[in-house]
Amino acid sequence: MKKFISFITGCLLLMAASAQVAGRTTGPAQIYPSNWWIGMKQSTIQVIIRGDGIGKATGVKLNYPGVTLADWHRATSPNYLFLHLHIAPETKPGTVKIALTGKGSGGLKGTPKTVAFPLKQRQKGNGTAYAQGINSADLIYFLMPDRWSNGDPGNDRIPGMRDQSLNRSDMYLRHGGDFQGIIDHLDYLKQLGVTALWMTPVIENDMPDRTEHGYAFTDHYTIEPRLGGAAMYAKLSAALHKRGMKLIQDAVYNHVGSYHWLVLDPPDKDWLHQWPQYTQTNYRGEPVMDPHAGEADRKLSADGWFTRQMPDLNQDNASLSQFLIQHAIWCVESFGVDGWRIDTYMYNSLTFMNRCNNALLEEYPKLTMFGECWISGVAKQAYFARNTINTPFKSNLPGVLDFQCLFNGIAQAAKDTSASGGGVNQLYQTLADDFLYQNPAANVIFLDNHDMSRWFSQMDEDVAAQKIGLEWLLTERGIPQLYYGTEVLMAGISNPDGLVRLDFPGGWPGDKRSAFTGEGLTENEKAVQYLVKKLGQYRLHSTALRTGKMMQYIPQGSLYVYFRYDAKQTVLCAMNTGNAPVTMDFGRFAERTKGFTQGVNVLTGDRHPLDQPAQLPGRSMWVLELQN
Repeated sequence: MKKFISFITGCLLLMAASAQVAGRTTGPAQIYPSNWWIGMKQSTIQVIIRGDGIGKATGVKLNYPGVTLADWHRATSPNYLFLHLHIAPETKPGTVKIALTGKGSGGLKGTPKTVAFPLKQRQKGNGTAYAQGINSADLIYFLMPDRWSNGDPGNDRIPGMRDQSLNRSDMYLRHGGDFQGIIDHLDYLKQLGVTALWMTPVIENDMPDRTEHGYAFTDHYTIEPRLGGAAMYAKLSAALHKRGMKLIQDAVYNHVGSYHWLVLDPPDKDWLHQWPQYTQTNYRGEPVMDPHAGEADRKLSADGWFTRQMPDLNQDNASLSQFLIQHAIWCVESFGVDGWRIDTYMYNSLTFMNRCNNALLEEYPKLTMFGECWISGVAKQAYFARNTINTPFKSNLPGVLDFQCLFNGIAQAAKDTSASGGGVNQLYQTLADDFLYQNPAANVIFLDNHDMSRWFSQMDEDVAAQKIGLEWLLTERGIPQLYYGTEVLMAGISNPDGLVRLDFPGGWPGDKRSAFTGEGLTENEKAVQYLVKKLGQYRLHSTALRTGKMMQYIPQGSLYVYFRYDAKQTVLCAMNTGNAPVTMDFGRFAERTKGFTQGVNVLTGDRHPLDQPAQLPGRSMWVLELQN
């Protein structure tokens, strides 16, 4: 019955969208990108002009020093013109007036005779003030803006938008969180040791419902107004950078929302992957690299729609490809983005992704990106990143979200209370596969996110497991990502997904519990939050944890030991996942402990002489800085 209801709902949505196309006008001319800059490496750009009957124009002219019209063409839809402009290095900032001649230039209501295209001066500080890149020295905090804090109730509902919901008691409706709410609490993130903020997508989602997550874009060049719009997004970026923090933007190239203008009125039919009837992706990445895969499976992986409400984009269309690439560059330059998280990486055209990544890196050499590759097996995950594997296709993606270190690593270890240590052995073996990556430190490690059960629930609400996971997260190789609320034991099972996307305590006036002030938190919640703050602050100043090498030792029973070290510092990390205490002989690790006399627990201050064994309690982890 549920599947039937879902099918009917999807059909109704598509019928509504089709009806809107039939009676819809595109209105006054819109231009994409909305502006560009002088001095860019992308100096020949595609400009799309969209408006009622704009494609009926018979001529295009412009007269601006340094800017030349390379070519222009129409689309199948009469509401588009495509131009290619070349911007010479000596061009000055200003407004390019694009003149349209012929029937489409003024004979139709709402279509102007000229279209303004601004050229701006680039901001200074590429690679130092913005586009700095995200690396292992960072600690990422990942949140959903709608669910974190409401700093401006005035933008909770925007007149004219399809979704007018606002009800915090319903997990599928909007709750009102916004950029201002985040700005108001950036100092809290600083207390945790956070250096980079990643939010679910901030692009407009003018869909009828389920707009809280942000993954169904409806206009690439509009920042979601219910979060505060472009001005507040820029303000948030500036506030982060002022505090020495970085901004990560969530990119979605694979699909858009069904109410996006390129779905309601596609320039050409091949901008979307079309099927005779609704065809969903198989949500499998294996056919992409499987040498034995059938072509039908490969096509379904790459071209099937993500959901009925999220049509699949055809990135092999040259015009769409350029549209997506330019939008990515536009976001970095407009808002000072430092890093790029790429949604559903496996389902994109991988040749397109290489081109897109390369275009961003040519413009911003220090920018980094990491992709969502939810797949089983380290080798298959490494396929999508820069790797050491001999395959016909080679990815240029710097890093991935490290699902393998979670599913086949720390999740197995922290939950295994046996003395045999099967779980820690899985963690050890997964990390031993790091040879498959060119740079495993570029991978983003995590315990949970918005698409899976929260870590506390995965661990059956075992506080000891929560602490072990967090201590591992903040000391392991790679770039740690902390999902909002994990630091205060937020729980939730991902079926349905709304249960793992609940409101952060204290983000709304009148909340009886607040993670910001500690009011109403339990002793366990306070203890875990303290652990994150203490270790997060320590990590800020630990060269070994931020950028050091890693050495791990084969687990003995439930005891797993690894080191983070460099020329300045050595940190010993010892995990005992079993219920019983274990004896740790530091002499086994002489290769790394040589020259030191004691280990100081960075959380408690306890000192442990290295010349005598130590008892590591069950269900606990030590992080020891080695000292003379």
